[in-house]
Amino acid sequence: MSKWIALFAVVLLACPKKESPSTATTATTATTPPPAIVNTTNTAAAAPAAPAAAAPAGIASADGETSGVKVVVQELKRTSGGTVAMKFTITNGSDKEVGGGYSYGDKDHEIIDHGSVGGVQLVDEAGKKKYFVVRDTGGKCVCSQGVKSVKPGETVNVWARFPAPPDTVQKITVIVPHFQPMDDVPISK
Repeated sequence: MSKWIALFAVVLLACPKKESPSTATTATTATTPPPAIVNTTNTAAAAPAAPAAAAPAGIASADGETSGVKVVVQELKRTSGGTVAMKFTITNGSDKEVGGGYSYGDKDHEIIDHGSVGGVQLVDEAGKKKYFVVRDTGGKCVCSQGVKSVKPGETVNVWARFPAPPDTVQKITVIVPHFQPMDDVPISK
């Protein structure tokens, strides 16, 4: 019933009003456009699409198992403490949340690696050696902790430390769980 009353009011407001000759003026008056008709029956608003996330440039990148998700190594650098520090980003260009929980953890440290990137590895294929993330005396990785799911359109910055390979190793393969391996990533000093 109220819908009909609102429609009737809109029609009345939209109709031009006739003036009697006694109220007419000689000055020209501006006409105002009729009010817009608003659809009040559909209250559900369409969810805005997530903006396409652009992955930051880096020294290596790989696509994820989920289409639109990308990992980018920003830096892989030797430190004075005999380790290699890796900074990388995970960008979600898909329409679903990805990662979080145990997604990037090491299966051998499953409980303690919840929300970490402890499963990332460096592989020296020529030397046939695999380097795992450094761990403290409690078994926790020396890496990003508390990593949550990556929402659509979001980029997260993460890091990890590894034992340093010999100085003769100038390039190495980087493996991040759920992404393609990144070969020949240069190690800087």
